[in-house]
Amino acid sequence: MRILLTGKHGQVGFELQRALAPLGEVHAVDYSECDLVDASAIAALVRSVKPDLIVNPAAYTAVDKAESETDLAHAVNAVAPGLFGEEAAKLGAWVVHYSTDYVFDGTKAGAYTEDDLTNPQSMYGRTKRDGEIALQESGARHLIFRTSWVVGAHGNNFAKTILRLALERESLNVVADQYGVPTSAALLADVTAQLIRQRQHAGDKNFPFGLYHLVAGGETNWCDYARFVVSEALAAGKPLKLSPDAIRPIPTSEYPTAAKRPSNSRLDTSKLRRTFGLELPNWQSGVQHILQQILVAS
Repeated sequence: MRILLTGKHGQVGFELQRALAPLGEVHAVDYSECDLVDASAIAALVRSVKPDLIVNPAAYTAVDKAESETDLAHAVNAVAPGLFGEEAAKLGAWVVHYSTDYVFDGTKAGAYTEDDLTNPQSMYGRTKRDGEIALQESGARHLIFRTSWVVGAHGNNFAKTILRLALERESLNVVADQYGVPTSAALLADVTAQLIRQRQHAGDKNFPFGLYHLVAGGETNWCDYARFVVSEALAAGKPLKLSPDAIRPIPTSEYPTAAKRPSNSRLDTSKLRRTFGLELPNWQSGVQHILQQILVAS
């Protein structure tokens, strides 16, 4: 199997290179090799590689900048997935794509299911939602995974930011009224690889393509997440200025941002687990594994 992988230097793309390697020939690219703003470059890449599968974790993820860089966010997040789908359909290939909890407005009391109506409150969320639709309407067979709060040993993320600040500060304010699930890039990559194997075994006619929620188990808020990161680092012997009890919970209203974040980002994974017979680990185990890698490297 020939696999075209985008965003190879991103958090998820980095882990996917590892997870996909045993499955076939992986042709991994980044923005310097294929500018996702350029429709002709996307078409040329796919026609050159002639993949059996396109895996597209590449995205414009600067949530606040997206409010002003709307054209760029739209091109990468909304248009490119549809173009990959159109090219895949011409080849008889299929597509794996990743989306976000930000497609929802965060007002639901419980966890969001795949059947809940989307209502994104930010440009980032809107462009990601539009990318889902573009791929769904492209004619390509596809898997779309909505996920949240991605964290990995490679790349930039909340956990690394907290560790950096914990070296510099003795106190910190962190939002405590936004709830979601930190999900490791390694988990996303490993589940992706597992489902690709299932599709190889089942064949196209019997495989349940479609949209699924994929996050780790459990839930937390940003403040408790930050406290967990600091606690784990201290337990591992990392000398920090910041202690967990010096992380003060604040409401979103005290930390204004250009883009509105959903207060509830919890995603229900029942459909994914039931359909594919998966068990998903709790978020703490994934973050612990990542922190071990980060702390060894630092």
